[in-house]
Amino acid sequence: MLVSWKWLSRYVNLDMPQKELEDRFSFSGLNHESSETVGDDVVIDLEVTSNRGDCLGHLGVAREVGVLFDQQVCVPKVELTEGDTAVKSLLSVENRFPDACPRYTARVIQGVKIGPSPTEIADVLESVGIGLVNNVVDITNFVMMECGQPLHAFDYDKIAGQKIVVRPADKDETIEAIDHRQYALDPSMCVIADGEKASAVAGVMGGADSEINEASTNLVIEAADFTPLSVRRAARALKLHSPSSYRFERRVDPAGIDWASRRACQLITQHAGGTVCNGVLDTAPEIPARPPIVLRLSQVERILGIRIAQTEIQRILTALGCTEDKSTTSESHAFVPPTWRHDLTREADLIEEVARIHGYDKIPENASIPVAPSRARSFDTAVSKVRRVLTSAGISEAMTPSVVTRKLDESISPWTDRPAMQTQTAMLEGSRRLRRSLIPSLLSSRAGNWSASSLHADLFEIAHIYLPSADDDGLPEETYALGLVRGGDFFQLKGIVETLCGRLGVQGRLTVDVLDCQGIQSGTASKLMIQADGQSHEIGYMGTVDAATLKSWKLPDPVQVAELSLPVVFELANLVPQQQSISPFPSIQRDLNFVLAESVRWGDLETVVRSAVDENLAGVRYVETYRDADKDGPDTKRVLLSVELQSDTETLSGQQADTMIQSIVDACDQKLSAKLLQ
Repeated sequence: MLVSWKWLSRYVNLDMPQKELEDRFSFSGLNHESSETVGDDVVIDLEVTSNRGDCLGHLGVAREVGVLFDQQVCVPKVELTEGDTAVKSLLSVENRFPDACPRYTARVIQGVKIGPSPTEIADVLESVGIGLVNNVVDITNFVMMECGQPLHAFDYDKIAGQKIVVRPADKDETIEAIDHRQYALDPSMCVIADGEKASAVAGVMGGADSEINEASTNLVIEAADFTPLSVRRAARALKLHSPSSYRFERRVDPAGIDWASRRACQLITQHAGGTVCNGVLDTAPEIPARPPIVLRLSQVERILGIRIAQTEIQRILTALGCTEDKSTTSESHAFVPPTWRHDLTREADLIEEVARIHGYDKIPENASIPVAPSRARSFDTAVSKVRRVLTSAGISEAMTPSVVTRKLDESISPWTDRPAMQTQTAMLEGSRRLRRSLIPSLLSSRAGNWSASSLHADLFEIAHIYLPSADDDGLPEETYALGLVRGGDFFQLKGIVETLCGRLGVQGRLTVDVLDCQGIQSGTASKLMIQADGQSHEIGYMGTVDAATLKSWKLPDPVQVAELSLPVVFELANLVPQQQSISPFPSIQRDLNFVLAESVRWGDLETVVRSAVDENLAGVRYVETYRDADKDGPDTKRVLLSVELQSDTETLSGQQADTMIQSIVDACDQKLSAKLLQ
């Protein structure tokens, strides 16, 4: 924000040295970037943070000077003389897009004479880098730089049907802006149109068809409130940023809209002649009252560590525009923030205002501020451990958007087949769906890395997924998930998942259950289960991406994917290491070679072995699989496994071990028709 010293002095007495003013600005949150002499004026460049849109006008900066130096701020008094012609008889306004334009006002001025601007306006505009056009356009810019409210002037005689319509842009609609370039619009953008076509991109830039020129005599003065998201989206999509869009993106004062409109009309009739028509067209004249914020005096001292007099607190907040509410007591004060301070919503905001105006430099370094011990949440501790395990496995963390395209959403969705929730307005181009899985986004990122640098990007992401409710009107289930995408072998990724569960202290065995899932190769799509305490807990899914899906992403195979539900995993986890007793007695190891049907999975065989021995089984380990159809018959295989037996109370004898092994052999024969190969 460029601030003219001469311009600023119109509203507040600048009897302090320039250096002192610049330092106070910096100490109070308006960082002083630089100062430059322009003619007989000094221009100060201030860095205004995104929450302080009120300081994007000279009046807002003057308020800061007033409260910092206890000076009176002089706001220009607007005295507007209106003619007999009613504005409603000349123009109508229809707002079809209140989500993007909560309020739109219009006034009509008849009989103006376009010409150069007076010196008092031209000089200050040029000093802050605003180019001169003509007296009407320059006055709208002057008022914008004065109070921070952007305005726009239309040529009334060029408005088709004498009607203004605030609406979404039509599909494939175009507009020629006042920079005389064509821009393609889309329905997410708000436009100001007449009875035939768009005349301006709302909050961004006006159109060439209705701009003011030397032949203009009748004007429409627009003053409106456009939502920050709508303006920001349009400005970025069109690559068309302006001083107006910059201010709308940081919000404007709803109560200052009409003041700015009347101020512009006053200056136009003063310097360009003409008559203001009677009345104003206003689509939302009622401004909701802001609720009071309770400020406890004890909290000021507790948070800042110093005592500030009650009268000083009242002076600061009142000078900032706050008004005291009737609910004020001896222990606390209630203040209603001014309409131009959108950032004041809670007690901590008021305390921050008191601190910055009183002076951060007045808070000693050794101020006693009470500190309470805190610790990380169990969830954060667990997430940190997950990150350490996966990065140690050579997998990089990714961050992808929560809204995805239809292609991404429908490629892989292991958790649910219900349709994804959709946003009414796309947050990203073509992306309307709240993702039901992290896997498609990670596949897209892997594909991007591959196409850019032939890099096999192994990625993981920890983020929310949104599982639609069974009730069509219900909100989705928002849950944290861990997505994994990597190359290599299926069993390597399974080993990483097992290692992760082990490092988290998950008690129980990881098993897989084959299922069908779109986008995953048949036979590899697996539901991941944890068997613990006699119960089966579903923790996620994994599998190998099928060839068709890989081809759509132009990825080389193979690619393995997995997705885990972190709340379920963390519920089973034991993040605090527990001491476990170790048997002092020796163990006995026996290798067993079974011949069994090809359809029997290792998980089923392991479950039977464990159930047959129970507490004396120290471990069971898969060794290898061998197939010989000539000896064992078709659709059979040999599975070699190693069993470790151990007791916590005694040394097992050979006879005891033989009895346990026989119970394993019998159980496998009865339940799986598995024959021990002698």
